[in-house]
Amino acid sequence: MIDGVPDDLDETLVRTPRESASVLLERLVELGWTVGVAESLTGGLVVSALVDIPGASRAVRGGVVAYATDLKHGLLGVDQTLLEAHGAVHPRVARQMARGVRDVLGRDGVPTDVGIATTGVAGPEEQDGQPVGTVHIAVSTPLGTRVDSLVIAGDRERIRRETAHLAIRRALAAL
Repeated sequence: MIDGVPDDLDETLVRTPRESASVLLERLVELGWTVGVAESLTGGLVVSALVDIPGASRAVRGGVVAYATDLKHGLLGVDQTLLEAHGAVHPRVARQMARGVRDVLGRDGVPTDVGIATTGVAGPEEQDGQPVGTVHIAVSTPLGTRVDSLVIAGDRERIRRETAHLAIRRALAAL
């Protein structure tokens, strides 16, 4: 369990972020699946954790850091009306980012198999009316899309690192 979010993973396999990334990549390779990442809040930490693992190129297609709100629409296809109504820190934004990155990082018209997305507020100030620590993580696969919304306590660095680790764990749980 991370910050009150139950996790159905075997805790002995994923004690550290590096172990989580390694296990995720092993499972993706076993399935013959690829992964793409769309990051806002985490600014590249998720894809960095994945490519730190030797052999990551067997499953990782790439990552998009869409930190600015207009890039979420322009690059990832997040609905502009949604962004105008709710801002970038919203569970539906995370859902659309995860689905969008699958298409953006696909090949020959075939989407990548897994899309991971993060959006939220790391601070030091609230954003779009959302308090610091608000996080939305989405994982999209051919089987469906799941969004987890939570609040992570701590400073900017802790919020970003915990979010990246949790995103990888959520992707593992989706497989």
